[in-house]
Amino acid sequence: MLKSPRIRWAGALMGAALLTTGLTLTGCASGEPGESGKVTLTYRLWDDQQKVGYEKVMAAFEKANPGIDVTIELLPYDQYWTKLTADVVAGTAPDVFWMTPTQFPEYVTKGVLTPVQLDTSKYHQTVVGSFTYQGKLYGVPKDWGIVGLLYNKDLFKKAGVEMPDKLTWAADGTGTLLDVARKLTVDEAGKHPGESGFDPAKAKTYGFASWNHYQTQWMNWISSNGGKLVDQPFGKYVFNDQASVQALQFGVDLVNKHHVAPPATQTNPPTGKVTDMFKAGEIAMFPANNALLPFVAPEATFEVGVAPMPEGPAGRSVNLNGLAEAVYAKSEHPQEAMKLAAYLGTAEPQKLMADGGYAFPALNGLSQGYVDYWKSKKVDVAPFVEEAAGSTFPLPITTGFTGFETKLNQIFNEMYLGKLTPQQAADQAVAEGNATVE
Repeated sequence: MLKSPRIRWAGALMGAALLTTGLTLTGCASGEPGESGKVTLTYRLWDDQQKVGYEKVMAAFEKANPGIDVTIELLPYDQYWTKLTADVVAGTAPDVFWMTPTQFPEYVTKGVLTPVQLDTSKYHQTVVGSFTYQGKLYGVPKDWGIVGLLYNKDLFKKAGVEMPDKLTWAADGTGTLLDVARKLTVDEAGKHPGESGFDPAKAKTYGFASWNHYQTQWMNWISSNGGKLVDQPFGKYVFNDQASVQALQFGVDLVNKHHVAPPATQTNPPTGKVTDMFKAGEIAMFPANNALLPFVAPEATFEVGVAPMPEGPAGRSVNLNGLAEAVYAKSEHPQEAMKLAAYLGTAEPQKLMADGGYAFPALNGLSQGYVDYWKSKKVDVAPFVEEAAGSTFPLPITTGFTGFETKLNQIFNEMYLGKLTPQQAADQAVAEGNATVE
């Protein structure tokens, strides 16, 4: 049985109390102006790579605002939310901090966030929608990451296969995706799926990575087949309808029927090794968020290509996951905090982060800097930009998802293992998920 949001927050507070005894933080919640008369704001994030860029961003902000100092506080992601929840309960949260779509409902419905006012038309609309509640925006759009298809160009060349201009799929197995994946899947005897003598238990390389990862996998299949995850923002889960179940069946069939993807015993979370398998040259096509590039491209011993995700019967529809700069509703320096958040939504800082290859900026018109950065690393990320201009969707924006996530993965692990049918898994997951929606 899942814990209620109230119990989860109380549990998070207890965990954070233990956690912080072993932490040395770079700052704390803002207090009164120091002897210099300056106001000190605390800005919290979890990405150590992006912290390097934000040090430059904050230096520029402080130069333009000599009465404000900004302390950057870095917490690892697995500690970030526990500590933030504890700080919110204690009334000592940072002035400005990163917010995700899945965590957003828990914080905004509890009055933790301050609404912001800006011209929303200048930002990617999926990011804007991800942080809108009751008609108000509760976060300055920061950046976005999107799911695309990383692929091993060396394996394609070795197999004599070219990446099609457009990959397609349908629930019945038709389309170019499965055809290409078969050609790139080979066992120790050199046989491909569909050929006499092919042994899936002795596959040497797989054409595709299909596994239980909601953001890069089955949620995209559902949306591209005309299904929906929730009926509306802050609503109920509905992904047990016919279109959604057909899409789930397709993802499972790539593994258990067509044998073009690794077995779930190797890939199921939390111990899945898919990223390692791709880097090792054992998987040809790997759906991934562009944010994974810094962790894959430098270690790959082959040339990494990028292609758009396959188009389904309803077209191509991919997950776009944006972040926002959230302003704490109880900041002791609300005007200065809002000033910082507003600045972070302008062209200067967002261009700096894009040009440094950290992320695609949420502000429209600045993506080229990110493209140019990765071009210098011999990776063409333009397909990600192409996708972002098409049909995109956020992760489920509804209360309870963060508590439901573990159970969702458990249920879908069973589905990928073939122990539950897609209909059974979807029905069970929707029922469990809706029980957590407030």
